[in-house]
Amino acid sequence: MYRALTWWLLAGHIDIDDPAAVAARAAGPVIEVSTDPDAPSVAVDGADVTGPIRGRPVSNAVSAVASVPEVRRHLIARQREIIARACAEAGGIVAEGRDIGTVVAPDAAVKVFLTASATARARRRAADLAADPAVTVELTRAEQARRDRLDAPQSERAADAVPIDSTVLDVASVVATIVGLAQARQAADGSRGARPARRT
Repeated sequence: MYRALTWWLLAGHIDIDDPAAVAARAAGPVIEVSTDPDAPSVAVDGADVTGPIRGRPVSNAVSAVASVPEVRRHLIARQREIIARACAEAGGIVAEGRDIGTVVAPDAAVKVFLTASATARARRRAADLAADPAVTVELTRAEQARRDRLDAPQSERAADAVPIDSTVLDVASVVATIVGLAQARQAADGSRGARPARRT
């Protein structure tokens, strides 16, 4: 959602380094995020921006936008609405983000702190951007390190989050590990006669 707002601001030629200008437009676009795992998508004012928001222009600008308090208040409220609706309609949701477990959904039944080495992350990201001839692993790692520094305040690990280092794991292995954690939690809640209201 932060990327979607950043894309909208850039498309409107708003100076993302001007916190006042960004704050004044924080609630401007209608951002819709699909919660269907088989059809992930992000739309801004009805336009599909799933691809564009993952490009380098947005990646290199999103930290400045995400640091604006008015932006955070607006989008955290929207994220909580989405989570609450999914829990009510589908019994739960898997959500990801730097501050989901600490700020957005601190009462989530299962929390995971997913990490990987800087090199592994850079290689994966560079592969995603392979269509851009300017992208190299080295450039990607440098841009990634800059974002990590800027996003550090929103990237703390929740005290009850389970760390998973995915450096040598493929996607299927990561998913299997997280599903195992969720199943273990569900079994534990069932043995206590409790049913979690929220799974994030």
